[in-house]
Amino acid sequence: MQRLVFFVGVAGTGKSTVAEEVAKHVPCAFLDRDTVGGRFVERFLEMNGEDPNDRDSQFYKENLRDLEYNATKDVCMENLRVGQNVFMISPFTTELKSQAWLDGVIAASGKTRAEIDIKVIIVTLQDVEQQRKRIEGRGTVRDTWKLDNWDSYETRVDFIPTINWDIPSKHIHVFENSGKITSDKVERLVDFIKA
Repeated sequence: MQRLVFFVGVAGTGKSTVAEEVAKHVPCAFLDRDTVGGRFVERFLEMNGEDPNDRDSQFYKENLRDLEYNATKDVCMENLRVGQNVFMISPFTTELKSQAWLDGVIAASGKTRAEIDIKVIIVTLQDVEQQRKRIEGRGTVRDTWKLDNWDSYETRVDFIPTINWDIPSKHIHVFENSGKITSDKVERLVDFIKA
C-alpha cells in the first residue's frame, strides 16, 4: 500500500527537518511546498512590486497561496499515480479542513482510498524560545515578518489544526519536537507511518 503522509505545523516547529529524518527510512517523493513553489512565487511577487519574501500579506494570500499549494498538490498526485509514497510538508491549514480537497487528490491520482494509507503528523514545539531560535537560524528573509511580529506570532507555536478528513483518529499523530531528533523519536514516527 502506498503512503501519503502530511507533516503539518507552524514555522519553526521543524516540519521539514522531522520529515527529512523520517524519509531516510521510508522511501518517498519529498514535497516541501516552500521548495516546490518558492521560486515562481518570489518572481511573481517581484513582478508585482511586492516583497519576494512575503508570505503573510493579503496580496500573497489572495493571489499566490492557492497557486503554490496547488502546484505542490499536482506534483503529489503525479507521484501517487506512478506508485510513489509521498511526504507533503507545509501547514495545510485550509486543506486539512476540506474532505473534498483530499478526495480530489486521491481521485486525480487514479487511486482509491483503499490503495493509499493517509497519515498526518502535526509537528508542535512547546519551547517558544527554541522555535524563535530555529526561525532565526534558518536565516531566510521570508521569516522577517514573523520575527518582527513575534509577540503575535508566538501564540501559534502549539497550534493544532482542525482536521476534517475522513481518516481514523489513529492516523493523526501530534509530535512534540523539543530537543534533539533522536533515533528513538524517528523510529516511533516510522512505526506510526508503517502501522
